[in-house]
Amino acid sequence: MDDAAVMAAIAERGLELPPPPQAVAAYIPVVISGTTASVAGQVAIVDGELVYAGRLGYDVNIDEGREAAARCALQGLSALREALGGSLDRLERIVKLDVFVCSEPDFTQQPQVANAASELLVDLLGDAGRHARVAVGVYSLPLGASVEVAMTAAVAAP
Repeated sequence: MDDAAVMAAIAERGLELPPPPQAVAAYIPVVISGTTASVAGQVAIVDGELVYAGRLGYDVNIDEGREAAARCALQGLSALREALGGSLDRLERIVKLDVFVCSEPDFTQQPQVANAASELLVDLLGDAGRHARVAVGVYSLPLGASVEVAMTAAVAAP
């Protein structure tokens, strides 16, 4: 992946790559093993504050949930970029997203919420952003987040 091209694509969409997220518990944001990078679950944080807290179908609407999912994906890219030495040049592709949507028991639109993260990655990375995905509903997420996204990526050896 060409880091400059990805950064230009982010800027063209009026977005900004957020600062790399810091771990808030006993884990590290990214583990690279061989040619696989696992990015820890990201919740939507803007300027150090959680955004769109609550449950889909109760406190948070679909559009807000989609915005949270896209923000989580962008934060995942930021964490990955940091772990790869400040560049996405070694990124080969996104392999899988795990999307957890905090939702009411009768809420069934988790895939529509997760699509925002998937669509953003494809938009920014092209075919390298296409991935397998899990989108599940849960009743509670850390910090009261409405969405959490974990990412697995294929990376070139250094």
